[in-house]
Amino acid sequence: MPRYDFRCRECGDTFELSRPMAEAGDPAPCPVGHGDTVRLLSTVAVGGRASAPAPSGGGGCCGGGCCS
Repeated sequence: MPRYDFRCRECGDTFELSRPMAEAGDPAPCPVGHGDTVRLLSTVAVGGRASAPAPSGGGGCCGGGCCS
């Protein structure tokens, strides 16, 4: 189940909720009890390295010599 980040506009607390995607836009009460909250945009971390080495020359039309 996806997790969504929210921030309370009254106390400034940031909190997470797990809920179905169909309920992503539903209101979320602050853990302290405030009702004025806003959903935050989540970021996705992308990084690391490729699991397979990049091909080195050869193969393909122009890399294999068929374009001469």
